[in-house]
Amino acid sequence: MADQIPPEPARPAPLPEERLAFDLPPVFRTAAEEREHRRQRLAGALRVFGRLGYEDGVAGHISARDPEFEDCYWVNPFGRAFAGLTADDLLLVDGDGRVLEGARRVNQAAFAVHAAVHRARPDAVAVVHTPTPHGRALASLGELLAPIGPESCAFYEDHALLDQYTALAGDPEECRRIALALGPRKALILRNRGLLTAGGSVDAAAWWLVAMDRAARVQLLARAAGKPVLVDHRSAVATRERFGTDLAAWVSWQPLLRPADTPADTPVTSTS
Repeated sequence: MADQIPPEPARPAPLPEERLAFDLPPVFRTAAEEREHRRQRLAGALRVFGRLGYEDGVAGHISARDPEFEDCYWVNPFGRAFAGLTADDLLLVDGDGRVLEGARRVNQAAFAVHAAVHRARPDAVAVVHTPTPHGRALASLGELLAPIGPESCAFYEDHALLDQYTALAGDPEECRRIALALGPRKALILRNRGLLTAGGSVDAAAWWLVAMDRAARVQLLARAAGKPVLVDHRSAVATRERFGTDLAAWVSWQPLLRPADTPADTPVTSTS
C-alpha cells in the first residue's frame, strides 16, 4: 500500500474584531470616581517621570484639573521626589495657588504657569512642565521640532516656540505669554527652558512630554550626523492625524506604566 499523505491541519479562522480586546479610556459614573482616577494617574505619571529622570531638584510639575471643581487643580507638592509619590501626597489648589487639600506647600512660581494655561485652555485636563535633557537642549537652540519622522510629525503644526527667555518665574505677564504662545496646541517649546505639554487626560499630556523629548533627541542626533531630510507637508499632516490625537497618546502611554503605577482598585481602562 502506498504511503498516504496526511491531510493538512485546518487553518484557524480569523477572529471577529468585536471579540478582540482594545484598551480605551475609562468612563466614570460619578465625579468622585473620576477624581480618584485622575489622582492615581497623576501620581503614576510622576513616578514614571522619576524613573525616566525627568526632574531636577525641585523643578517639574504635572497638574490635573479637578473633574467637579474646574477652577481647582491637583498637583505634586513642593520639594518631594517624583519616584515615591502617591495619590495621597498630591495637593488640591485653587487658581491662585492656595492649598485646599494636602499637607505641604505648593511651588507657587511654577504652578502660576500651569494655572494660566488651564484658564486659557478649558479643554486641557492636564498640563506638564518638567525638565527633560533633550527638550532643554532643543530649547536652547530656539527652534521647533522638524518633521523628520513619525514621532516628530505627531507635533507637526501643533506645537509652538516661545522665542524669548525671562527668569521672572511666576510673573503674571510671563504666565500669560506662555498660555498665549501655547494657544490651542498640544505643546510649547520655551526657549532656553524646556518643554510644556497639555492634554485631555493626564495620560495624554504625560505621553506628549515623553514623545516630544524623544523627538528632540532624534533631531539633535540627526543634525549632529548631517542634514536631516524633512517629511513633506502632506505626509506630515497625515501622520499627525493618525498619531497626534489625545487618544493615540493615551494608548501610547499605557506600556510605560508598571503595576505599581496602576493600583488594582482603580479603574484603568474599558475595552471594546
